[in-house]
Amino acid sequence: MNKATLDTLGRHIQSLRLARGLSLSQLAADAGIAKSNLSRLEQGNGNPTLDTIWRLSLQLQVPFGNLIAPVSALVGESGVQVRLIDQGKDNPPVDAYWMSCAPHTERKAEAHAAGTVEAITLISGQLEVGIEGNTKTLTAGQSHSFSADQPHLYRTGESWATALLTIVYHQSKEGL
Repeated sequence: MNKATLDTLGRHIQSLRLARGLSLSQLAADAGIAKSNLSRLEQGNGNPTLDTIWRLSLQLQVPFGNLIAPVSALVGESGVQVRLIDQGKDNPPVDAYWMSCAPHTERKAEAHAAGTVEAITLISGQLEVGIEGNTKTLTAGQSHSFSADQPHLYRTGESWATALLTIVYHQSKEGL
């Protein structure tokens, strides 16, 4: 992410944290990240991983898309980039992303909030996706849905893969 994108993301995280009455130390501990890393992130520095952003969204009780909504740039790491396309306003909340994965990439994603489901439709390339130990290899035009509240992965082969990723969040009385 460039400096302007990091500044925007940092300010947004800080405003969500303050709106929930959380201290920097409390949010960092709850999200399992170092306080210094969260401080740098809020100041528009650092290079957050997708998992760090997911952990923060869980602790702030907002969909991942809400956390990155002010960011118009691609968000990503290690060969995987996502861009928020749209957010549904219904219940349950739904986010849609454009995802691009570089050749020979393996991304192991942490479990998301309980009840979260991902649906992926492959646009181009080939992509192995799903819960670790129970994946499906997709080719262009194929789709797969799985429970994303368990560790899951995305793995490419020889070529780039692009996909439409839809995340449906389970709405509970306590939030996400």
